Amino acid sequence: MEHKHQTHSSQDTETTERLTLSIEGMHCASCVARVEIALKNVPGVVDASVNFALESASIRYMPGQATPETLAEAVRNVGYNVREEPQPADHVYSPRRDHHAENEAALRRRFIAAALLTVGIFTLMYSELWGFSLGIPMEIALTLQAILATPVQFWAGWQFYSGAWAAARQKTTDMNTLIAVGTSAAYFYSLIALLRGSTELYFDTAAAIITLILLGRLLEARAKGRASAAIKKLLGLQPKTARVLRDGKELDIPVEEVRVGDVILVRPGEKIPVDGVVLEGRSSVDESMISGESIPVEKMAGAEVIGATLNKTGSFQMRATKVGKETALAQIIQLVEEAQASRPPIQQLVNVVASYFVPAVMLIALLAFIGWTVVAHKALLGLLSAVAVLIVACPCALGLATPTSILVGTGKGAENGIFIRSGESLEVARAVTTVVLDKTGTVTRGEPRLTDVLAFNGFPESEVLTLAASVERGSEHPLAEAIVTGARERGLALADTQEFVALPGRGVRARLERNGQSHHVLLGSGLLMREERLSLDGITSQAERLSGEGKTPMFVAVDGRVVGLIAVADTVKAESAEAVSALKKMRLEVVMITGDNHRTAQAIARQVGVDRVLAEVLPEGKAQEVKRLQEENKIVAMVGDGINDAPALAQADVGIAIGTGTDVAIEAADITLVSGDLRGVVTAIALSRATIRNVKQNLFWAFIYNVVLIPLAAFGMLNPILAAAAMGLSSVSVVSNALRLRWFYPPVMSAPASH
Repeated sequence: MEHKHQTHSSQDTETTERLTLSIEGMHCASCVARVEIALKNVPGVVDASVNFALESASIRYMPGQATPETLAEAVRNVGYNVREEPQPADHVYSPRRDHHAENEAALRRRFIAAALLTVGIFTLMYSELWGFSLGIPMEIALTLQAILATPVQFWAGWQFYSGAWAAARQKTTDMNTLIAVGTSAAYFYSLIALLRGSTELYFDTAAAIITLILLGRLLEARAKGRASAAIKKLLGLQPKTARVLRDGKELDIPVEEVRVGDVILVRPGEKIPVDGVVLEGRSSVDESMISGESIPVEKMAGAEVIGATLNKTGSFQMRATKVGKETALAQIIQLVEEAQASRPPIQQLVNVVASYFVPAVMLIALLAFIGWTVVAHKALLGLLSAVAVLIVACPCALGLATPTSILVGTGKGAENGIFIRSGESLEVARAVTTVVLDKTGTVTRGEPRLTDVLAFNGFPESEVLTLAASVERGSEHPLAEAIVTGARERGLALADTQEFVALPGRGVRARLERNGQSHHVLLGSGLLMREERLSLDGITSQAERLSGEGKTPMFVAVDGRVVGLIAVADTVKAESAEAVSALKKMRLEVVMITGDNHRTAQAIARQVGVDRVLAEVLPEGKAQEVKRLQEENKIVAMVGDGINDAPALAQADVGIAIGTGTDVAIEAADITLVSGDLRGVVTAIALSRATIRNVKQNLFWAFIYNVVLIPLAAFGMLNPILAAAAMGLSSVSVVSNALRLRWFYPPVMSAPASH
């Protein structure tokens, strides 16, 4: 079993470049296949993925062998248009035109014109049936029908002819071929019949088919515009200007002109222009648009800030550290675009079907015409049946089924601070059976905190903590920092120390002045206390209890007497237990992996409800443990911080990087959670399940629709006009079903906690 995809190869990223082309003229799954084949045939192209819903192609190529121009030319050579000059996919700050809006406006103009002309044709044909007379002679009425039908056929419907011609030049067919052949058959049959003096005309059929298909495409374009709302929302977050200090002056400049190292002023209510570090000032910043965290985060000197987040209360100065395509927002946009342009493996089935579908439909239509004409001697019914088959079979719905769901699903993930690398990651995440959680920084906060202060021999707890923190102020050990921070959070005033001595592996010793008296203070392990021959009667059991809870106990002794116990631990995140419980409810096995000893690991596991623990595993051994689980035929999601867990993330079937702030584009991960909230894992897996379920629903309805309606059309039981309406309805229903994902709600009920 292969457990990782090629996209993470460092060699690929070093030797290839990515490019996104915006393509117009694609109408179905077979169009997608044709463009992909054309791009993959260009020398130097490593991979090409075409997205029908996004109307774009994402290409990875060798810069020395292919160029953006040759790639665009390859697309044009197979009959499709590249809308604008191609540019690298990660070029985030360039202005982007809303092609969905342009396409929708053009379709709306053609549809309105076609609809008005078609209403005119129907009025000329059926006025007497509707109970009124136009008073126009029959010959003139029939001629007017032909006149009104002609612009519908050749202006409103011109895109079908141009598409069919482009396909024919490539010696292939697509849905444009079906529509062009079907409507042309009805139109030219009627024209010949009119010239021969017949009144049996079908201009209404040809015009109504084109009008209804244009309506379907218009509704489809509107829905696709809504489906890509996530990217528009992210692009809309980009600030336009920045207030920079240069040569002692405040200058308002376009954000793309900001350079690394610039000092920027940010005032209340303004968006932070780029990523950077606070130099002076203090404020709270709303980071919800990046991380999904609803509560503003306090920022002071030294704190990192992310571009596009909203400054709430105070003013501050910051130094720019990342600009342009290096910013967190730019990386997020690139990540979302790449995911939306990719396809899950299930799409390969659609591409195979599409390659055989259109020729098969043409054959069925031909057989229907021959059957009715030769066997039943009903040439007219044969023509109408063939037209109905051609129209009802257009595989628009098939082409939209997968990409629209992926588009909406990945967009919904982005709204929740979950960035999914590809459609393949989404499909594999749905099938996960085992979730492996790294302990430090994932289940726990990743930094020690003061948890317990116990006092003995008549000393108050506040005094024990004051003495301990005063002594530890001279130490650089992480546990010492936790004690000092805990004392300051409680508002305790610390004393100055003298004769500070660090005792490696055992503790610290110092002398300090307290209330006019000099005291000798010892802080450290039981071993240190025993070396100093200090009595631990009745205190050892308390230390063992704290140790059993996964905490690190330290004894405090003053002037030869043990007066207290202080415990420090890497505390469990408040939401971890809730996330583990939710994963279990989803019938997933949850495993915790850590380099800590078994006792500490088991204590943490009990707190959060994890049943299986892999302890004392070195960082390089984590990938091996993941591999062992895979050998048990488990599909494994590894959740870690994305840096020291990179080998395990890469080995897992799905790597989920859980990070904060600017750690958003971790190469080894398939899914990145911007927030440090473990409940995002639950949401990511639930979203992948919902998205792939939605894809399967779409594919089912697209296939069933064709399986049921093509035979009805062939046997003369489906009017061509109804066939056109049904074809349009199928595309709209598929897109509408995909849009239901916009109302996906994370299964964990409470809001994400602030960190």
